[in-house]
Amino acid sequence: MTRNGDGETGRLLDGHPDDPIDESTQTNLLPMDEFSDDSSPPTPRFMQDQGSYRYLKWVPVPFRKFSKATVKWAKGPDIPEAHTIKPLFPFIQEAPIRFLDKHVPKRRHRILLLISFYFLWVLTFALVMHGGNTATEIEGWGKPGNIGCGNTYWVPGNRCGLNGNDCRPFGGSGFAFRCPANCAGQWVWNPRAVGDQEISYQPLVIGGPSEDDEPPIYRSDSFICSAAIHAGVINNRAGGCGVVSLVGYHTNFHNSSRNGIDSIPFDSNFPSSFTFHNKITCEANDARWELLFVSLTFTILLSLFTTSPGVFFFSIFIGLFFHVGLASDPPFTGDTASLVSNLLGKLLPASFCAYVIYVNMGVRRILIGLTAQIEKTVLWLGGCWLGSLTNYTFERWIPIQRLNGHDLKQQPGAIISLIVIVVILFFIVIKQIYFFQREGRLVQYLGIYGIFLGGIFVSLLLPGLSLRIHHYILALLLLPGTSMQTRPSLLYQGILIGFFINGIARWGFDPVLQTPSALQGDAQHNSKLPHISPPTIQLGENISSIRFSWLPPPEPFDGISVLVNDVERFRGYTDEGFASDKHFVWTKDPRANEPEYFRFAYMEGTQSWDYTRAGIWNADGSWTEMQPGASKIKSRSLDGEKMTR
Repeated sequence: MTRNGDGETGRLLDGHPDDPIDESTQTNLLPMDEFSDDSSPPTPRFMQDQGSYRYLKWVPVPFRKFSKATVKWAKGPDIPEAHTIKPLFPFIQEAPIRFLDKHVPKRRHRILLLISFYFLWVLTFALVMHGGNTATEIEGWGKPGNIGCGNTYWVPGNRCGLNGNDCRPFGGSGFAFRCPANCAGQWVWNPRAVGDQEISYQPLVIGGPSEDDEPPIYRSDSFICSAAIHAGVINNRAGGCGVVSLVGYHTNFHNSSRNGIDSIPFDSNFPSSFTFHNKITCEANDARWELLFVSLTFTILLSLFTTSPGVFFFSIFIGLFFHVGLASDPPFTGDTASLVSNLLGKLLPASFCAYVIYVNMGVRRILIGLTAQIEKTVLWLGGCWLGSLTNYTFERWIPIQRLNGHDLKQQPGAIISLIVIVVILFFIVIKQIYFFQREGRLVQYLGIYGIFLGGIFVSLLLPGLSLRIHHYILALLLLPGTSMQTRPSLLYQGILIGFFINGIARWGFDPVLQTPSALQGDAQHNSKLPHISPPTIQLGENISSIRFSWLPPPEPFDGISVLVNDVERFRGYTDEGFASDKHFVWTKDPRANEPEYFRFAYMEGTQSWDYTRAGIWNADGSWTEMQPGASKIKSRSLDGEKMTR
């Protein structure tokens, strides 16, 4: 007799495979309810979707859907697309690599070749630079001394003392000088008071040759090198040397436009002035253009024949660092030894930054595996040279020197240029975002830039400190956004590396957060101005006088300073018996037939604050009242502006 279980098995074995399955045979299958204690019916899908937003019920549904889609898009495709540059015309671009593989296949031979290349580069650069540093001696004057583009006889900010005594002698002395190239680019950035004029965004050159071809006479607060270019003694491209002499008191400084420089007129007198000697034989040229040819040649060769990202990057970085610091935009230090010492002091921290940039900011990522040698040379190296030579490129093309409201308003073309730059940067950012999204790295980099923006926001809130974005800071902020191997990123990264090199080699690691006084420079302080009563004027045949009086200065001021024709002529303090009847009297010869300009400022100790605008004692003896507001008289020196003795 067959058991029931065996019969069922037999029927299953004997039946057709397509026969329906008898439900009685499914007793060994357990329902899902056996695995769960929850006997509630399943939750509908629309309720599941609403449940995921149970804490955001106040957010409109369309916005929720849009944000969810945006987050999904930002995460990138399921399979990220790594961007790589496929060389155009690879046979041509990879020819230098094949040449090395064929003729220098061994690694130790390549190392020796690279060392020899470095030695030849340094030797050639040194020889050309030495030839450019030599100058012929001038008979009777000796070897010319190096001066900076901003050197003057008469320094600003009342640092020549009362009546200019600290800048004596006013005449009867001179010296042989040598100027670097590009001194026509030494401008006054903040408005500078000259008589009743306010000068900005041009070289400070007051005076020049008159129409009757007399020797050119310049006010002693003029930039010596810019005046020499204006007078035709040297040229802007190569610099040069000459002899300058003080000629003392002079009146009626003429203006003219010569050799690319517009000089400034001044129709009154000044206690010190200078001129240049004619028929001086002197040979001295700035070798920066010859050095540019040397550095360009060696960097191009290195770029074409090097595939190692590390060798390429660090060689270019150090080479351009010394080129900027020694040739194209050197800080003025007086002599070559001091200049080299200055650069070596900056090199160690700059090299550390270069390593971080290479490893963590996308340089290695963009250069590794790149065999498009010509494209790398044109885009990355070309962009790096553009950024490194920013004093000849971007600073010439873009009329923006500092990003603050005051400068943007007063510099012609600055606002339009800023708008154009912002629009261009917007499209560049959109394109870079697309590349990051395709590589699946957008969310990561949005987080990085979120931290950057947070740091900037916190910096703006710190009391007593102001944020200043220098060249090198701008480069460090933007470099992470170039960390993908695309042709636009090659160009952008090269330009930013060049900005970093120029900023450090020329200016050093200036702090990001600076005090308002450090950023003030020679701009106005917005301090209180003295209230000057209408003057009393007495006219005579041989001498005329003008008398000024004022109210006592308010706290915290303790004195008053008076400028006559931009020279400090009076200081009075309250602890010297200073009272409301204290006065200042100035006399002149009426036959001089020239106006004179008066400005007044409160003092606090030795510090003079904002001066009033110029009141004019006219040639006919009448008085022109000063206009409201402060004049932009300089209270601190320009970078590189020094007194020459």
